[in-house]
Amino acid sequence: MVDSSQSVEIWGGIECTINRVKDRYMDQLEFSGHYHRDKDIELLAQIGIKRLRYPVLWEKHQLEPGSKINWDISEKNLNRLRELGVDPIVGLVHHGSGPSYASIETDNFASGLAAYAAQVARKFPWVKYYTPVNEPLTTARFCGLYGHWYPHGKSGKVFLNLLINECKATVLAMRAIHEVNPEAQLIQTEDLGRTYSTPLLEYQANFENHRRWLSFDLMIGNVTPKHPLWHYLLSEGVHQESLEFFWENSCTPDILGFNYYPTSERFLDEDLAKYPIHTHGGNGRHKYADVEAVRVDLDEEYGIKRLMREAWERFKLPMAVTEVHLGCTRDEQMRWIKEIYTACNELKSESVDVRAITGWAMLGSYGWNKLLTSEEVSYEPGIFDLSAGKPRPTALAKLLQNLAVGEELTHPVLEEEGWWKKDLRILYFRQNVRQISKENKSSQPLLIIGKTGTLGNAFARLCQLRGIRYELLGREEFDISSPLVIESVIKQKRPWAIVNAAGFVRVDDAETCSGACYVANAYGPAYIARLSQKYHFKFLTFSSDLVFDGLKKDHYDEADYVSPLNVYGRSKAVAERLVMEADPFALIIRTSAFFGPWDNYNFVTGVLNSLQAKSAFAAVKDVFISPTYVPDLVNASLDLMLDEEYGIWHLANAGETTWALFAADVAKRANLDSSLILPMSLNQFKYPARRPKHSVLTSTKGMLLPKLEDALHRYFNEQELIDLSLPKSVTA
Repeated sequence: MVDSSQSVEIWGGIECTINRVKDRYMDQLEFSGHYHRDKDIELLAQIGIKRLRYPVLWEKHQLEPGSKINWDISEKNLNRLRELGVDPIVGLVHHGSGPSYASIETDNFASGLAAYAAQVARKFPWVKYYTPVNEPLTTARFCGLYGHWYPHGKSGKVFLNLLINECKATVLAMRAIHEVNPEAQLIQTEDLGRTYSTPLLEYQANFENHRRWLSFDLMIGNVTPKHPLWHYLLSEGVHQESLEFFWENSCTPDILGFNYYPTSERFLDEDLAKYPIHTHGGNGRHKYADVEAVRVDLDEEYGIKRLMREAWERFKLPMAVTEVHLGCTRDEQMRWIKEIYTACNELKSESVDVRAITGWAMLGSYGWNKLLTSEEVSYEPGIFDLSAGKPRPTALAKLLQNLAVGEELTHPVLEEEGWWKKDLRILYFRQNVRQISKENKSSQPLLIIGKTGTLGNAFARLCQLRGIRYELLGREEFDISSPLVIESVIKQKRPWAIVNAAGFVRVDDAETCSGACYVANAYGPAYIARLSQKYHFKFLTFSSDLVFDGLKKDHYDEADYVSPLNVYGRSKAVAERLVMEADPFALIIRTSAFFGPWDNYNFVTGVLNSLQAKSAFAAVKDVFISPTYVPDLVNASLDLMLDEEYGIWHLANAGETTWALFAADVAKRANLDSSLILPMSLNQFKYPARRPKHSVLTSTKGMLLPKLEDALHRYFNEQELIDLSLPKSVTA
């Protein structure tokens, strides 16, 4: 137990951007369904957060000038936060450009936001904390320098005009709020970045390292003729009277809110040949690559602790990390939160005034993989996962909940370093990389059963990549038919979890080898499940779409009745029942027709091998399935284990197809002759084991895997990388 009064607080925040692309507004909370759910606030408060960054956004409430505002949703949720003892930090513009009648490039933006802020303050006079404009510098860059969002500018002049308008809007908004509530405080957020460079480009790095503070410097009134960027601002057309406004109306934030990601720190290098073309750019004086600093072997300190200390030394103002989020696997997300929490507490112990870290994107986010520029939005879970339409707490929720009461979560995956601290982070000029990673062999392992199988080896490969310590065991080390051997190995290894990726997989042979099939698929897993309670480990085992008879003629979800047609399917159905009886907290994943880039024994490689040899390939045309990409399956399975999920889950890539259509799609993507695909009926194959004609899987618990077309695209990319890495004699 850690004394929580001596530690930084835990805050929360929901991704709430309303950004504009041309004339289209994109609302994150409309995508998430938050406006239409009643219990979100209770779920967020249960984490134990002290404050919640919550939107009362201008573009949501008053898109038309002078229109009557409907406060119903905001009023209900803000009042509920108040009842639950959570202080809201109210945001008014979040990466937005304002409503069209007062857009960000006009003088109306600042005065309009001030008028709206006054209405919010009068409606909620008890609200103490505000962020009128989130990340003004970042928003101005995206809107005015890179052209991603409205008004789609691509010049320093447009960028600075937008930035000054945002900062002026913040000053006027806080003035209007203070007229209603003199005790109100400004928590001003901004991306916490830093730029590193080669010696030649040090001048450019220095410029960007001054620019990163510009929003704060403007609001505080620090941009005077002595400011390092004074002449730059004037040369880009900024009028001196615009800067004088801030001298006369300084608005020092009460708390500096810093948002930090692995991409926040940059490295500039003039040696373009080292870097992919999409990183190339320049400043008119030199051409250079601009890459994430974490991807380079920097021979100096980097990371949030250094940057927070720099901010403290510059401003000497209270600080908080107002977005803590990593778009990655669950274990890496856990490590990211713990690292930032630890760094902030270390700074606090050194008398740096750090108040809190903020679990960000508590309901997840939509479309950020394309910087909110596309109407096709993909979902990324956050502290809660909304992929089933309702919030499901992930392992991050438990981690934050423990930190909120001073209990650090202990878990073997947290004993490893995150990818941003390992050799594998480095993408550029790897030949000079110092060995920085340290393998941790003290933590409890994840045991993977199935040393010779596709799935077992995929788990081993991805655990290695994710930094999850594992041991891959085969039949000689872990005989699933021997209870004595199973228990002996578990007592010796002390695993925190066991993944059973072994089993009898030959569907047709099972018809004549039913005894061996039941031992491997049902009785062995059931015995492991019984031991999971005794030795306190998480147990995951796999089932199949073949537990269904195909008569439903629609997608099968987890609640559907099982009625297998063959011995293999019956063995899996028995396994499901026995495992859940032995361990109600076991995780059983039903999946279907998996394929992957790392083995030659799946349907896709069979198609490719035949067509490359100019041979015909027969495929069933009247059986509908949901193929599953093995890397997606394994990563989602590991995430669910870390989330401590249990029961039966369906994991398959979204979409349905037949074997014949699947083969044709593979042929097309590989530029092979699809006329060699021979569609045949199931009856023509005369399989010994009966198959369901429709066994497409869906889930009521969450669609955790991407679409099938996306998976196939990544399969071919991955395969190309594997081929390039092999000696020419192997690929010839």
